[in-house]
Amino acid sequence: MSNEASSHLEGRGRLQADGALALITAFWGITFVVVKGALGHGDPFSFLALRFGIGALALTAIARRDMLAPQTLRRGLMLGVFLFLGFALQTVGLVSTTPSRSAFITGLYVVFVPVLGLALFRKVPRLSSWVGVVLAALGLRYLTGAEVDAGQGLSRGDWLTLGCAVAYAFHIQLTERYAPKSGVVALVAVQLWVVSVLSVLCLPFAGARVEWVPSFLGAAAFCGLLASAVAICVQTWAQARTTAVRVALICSMEPVFAAVYSVALGYETLGPREWVGGGLIIAGVLVAELGAHLWGRLSARSA
Repeated sequence: MSNEASSHLEGRGRLQADGALALITAFWGITFVVVKGALGHGDPFSFLALRFGIGALALTAIARRDMLAPQTLRRGLMLGVFLFLGFALQTVGLVSTTPSRSAFITGLYVVFVPVLGLALFRKVPRLSSWVGVVLAALGLRYLTGAEVDAGQGLSRGDWLTLGCAVAYAFHIQLTERYAPKSGVVALVAVQLWVVSVLSVLCLPFAGARVEWVPSFLGAAAFCGLLASAVAICVQTWAQARTTAVRVALICSMEPVFAAVYSVALGYETLGPREWVGGGLIIAGVLVAELGAHLWGRLSARSA
């Protein structure tokens, strides 16, 4: 196969992966509304334990013995710990910070991903990716309306949420490194079990509070099967075919989709600041995508 044909197939695979990531990011956006309603009937760790337990059971029925492969167990355990830390630190951090600051600081994983890639794996992102990251970070600032005053300093909740962003960045980077071309279901199943078990272990310290109403159970099943089992499998499949920086940029559109759904359902209205923020995030993704596409074409011609 010629270099040009090989480059074309690789570029096509990346576009398919990026498209799949965009779809699950749009889907994740709607889970904000679902989870918000569920947490009115139960504490966060009970919800996480049930949500990820349901997803883990579903994937275990598919993966079966593949989960027991030593390499899958090691990698799934590591990825699961970072995934749990992201959810747990964000949840606990919300106790002493505002939702807007939490959303903004969590979204800073879009900045941490290329920094970690450079520090851990000596991977230097293209210039278009750095420009996209800066635009997305600015967009998150405007979209969330977060006021992070350097003179005021960060609260305990802000620091915990910053830890959440770092944990998500590690999860994205390590998923790119360990994502297999096949056997995705087994790897994700192990991760979901890790998150569920660690959530259960947190219950004695956080305090369990659950109303076993249909809306709570339905939200846990919806998020566990679709937003966790299916979506993380798609993410892992995609990360075997694209880069961690592109994943972070595409996933940074999650609050944009969440805002659109919230407006559509009548929960809020968007002002000029939110529209500017959403536009900057989308611009960041487009700059990174088009820059990578143009670079690929130039490289193919010069080869």
